[in-house]
Amino acid sequence: MSFEIILKDLVNQVPKAIGAILVDWEGEAVMEHCYCDPYDIRFIAAHKGIVLARLKGMQDTARVGELEDVVLTSSGGHLIIGCIDQYYSLVMNIERSCPVALALYYFRLAITKLKGEV
Repeated sequence: MSFEIILKDLVNQVPKAIGAILVDWEGEAVMEHCYCDPYDIRFIAAHKGIVLARLKGMQDTARVGELEDVVLTSSGGHLIIGCIDQYYSLVMNIERSCPVALALYYFRLAITKLKGEV
């Protein structure tokens, strides 16, 4: 299964999804599927590295295990960031009214599929 199909399926399965993007360790877009201006989701994804670096620093201090994913909630929506491996991450942007548990279910399935592709 290709990156394109995995991302398209993810966005189509999650109600109120805005988009999903696969990024490398530098925040560069590898592939995206979105219902917004691709620049917007690329901009968000480019900054995910800052968030992950901070969280991984806390993870090392707290010794709580390896970071898998995180949900950031704002007044406008939710951003889900997940680690595929040390080089790649998946970022998904969803509207605030989207059920987060459902989004996480499909997000984690997509992570598993992407792990088989990278």
